Parts: sequence; C-alpha cells; structure tokens
Amino acid sequence: MLKKIYTIIKKIIFGAFILYGYNLLAVSFNLVIPLNIITILLVGFLGLPALFALVMLLVFLF
Repeated sequence: MLKKIYTIIKKIIFGAFILYGYNLLAVSFNLVIPLNIITILLVGFLGLPALFALVMLLVFLF
C-alpha cells in the first residue's frame, strides 16, 4: 500500500517537473501549458506522449 502511494507521488512530481521544464523552454514561442492538477496528472501518468498531445491541442485550438 505504501509503495503504491510512493509511486503515485513520484509520478505527480515527475509530471510537474516535466511541465515546468517545458514551460521554461516554450515561453519564447508563446506555447505555455498551464500548471494545474489535470495537466500534471496527465503528463505524470501518461508521460511524454501526453505532453506532445497537449502541445498539439494548444497549437491547433489556440
């Protein structure tokens, strides 16, 4: 049980760091993805394909 909680927390932190790092690089292109719980959970649990999908949604919709 404790191991599952540790894994979930680790994925949430990983997602937050990936999104923050992406936003640092993308601020010059004006393609910033907001850091909220939905985007952090998506990137944390689904990984880099979710980040790519979020970027594509941002480019095509906005």
